Amino acid sequence: MEILFDEIPSLDLAEFTAGTPAQKAEFVQKLGDAYQNIGFVAIKNHGLAKELQDRLYNSIKSFFSLPDEIKTKYEKPEIGFQRGYTGKGKEHAKGRNTGDLKEFYHVGQELSLIPDSDPIKSEYPENLWPSEIKQFKNDAIEAYQTLEKAGKAMLHAIAIFMELPEDYFDDKIVHGNSILRQIHYFPIENPDAVSADAVRAAEHGDINLITLLMGASADGLQVLRKDGKWIPITALPDQLVVNVGDMLERLTNKKLKSTIHRVVNPPREMMHTSRYSIPFFMHPRSEMDLTCLENCIDATHPKQFEDVTAGEFLEERLRELGLRK
Repeated sequence: MEILFDEIPSLDLAEFTAGTPAQKAEFVQKLGDAYQNIGFVAIKNHGLAKELQDRLYNSIKSFFSLPDEIKTKYEKPEIGFQRGYTGKGKEHAKGRNTGDLKEFYHVGQELSLIPDSDPIKSEYPENLWPSEIKQFKNDAIEAYQTLEKAGKAMLHAIAIFMELPEDYFDDKIVHGNSILRQIHYFPIENPDAVSADAVRAAEHGDINLITLLMGASADGLQVLRKDGKWIPITALPDQLVVNVGDMLERLTNKKLKSTIHRVVNPPREMMHTSRYSIPFFMHPRSEMDLTCLENCIDATHPKQFEDVTAGEFLEERLRELGLRK
């Protein structure tokens, strides 16, 4: 059934992870309805404590307040900016040439926590930890692990909705190529000096399976509804916003929707202020097969995507975003 949401649905993850069979089934159905229609939900009881969120935001605010010559010590274009710092305007949305008005910092799997017996370890670069911000490493690793656990629970619910075994994604996400992205939408002191089409984050879909987003420091996130209307994404302080990414849309042959979203510029009188945001992009292992599921293909829903692995798809998209040459 097609639904036009005026706001994204709010769900309680505890009803899935610790509820009765009826509560668990209701969570799965509501999640599936949302992901087939708007691609976004807000969830509470996700395990990410406010105290940890506050510490993490304090860490990244401290880092982004450092001089550019210090921040660029942690910039690694030779690895496609997949770890460490990415400078202002370096990333642009697919199909655009104008860089977004943001800078960010990437944290991936901590290699010391991956056993040597797992060959995936050789695929990942080392994390870069800014020596100037002592608590940065511990805060980021703790948040990464917490969000990874919440994402795993969400994928269990998605698997059930898709009539797959509940643990369908488990072996595909263990030590997956997930990224914690800590974003600073920097102040614009002179709006007339930037390109007329420059925005904080142009309209785009996420690359990954699902994205888990902790509350941003200011408004601005919008999602494109099926009828072409942009609606604001708002979540309570105790909620995470969780949306479908392009990999999950491919796998489900568009049954689940990777909805286009954006971060708009603030009013002109607020352009001099910062906005901070921390999404967790949940990626599978590179070898995951994203071939459309057979139960998502029929006469009225023909297969819409070429077969590809998660690693191949990621490389293609990083080139489109200007992060890989």
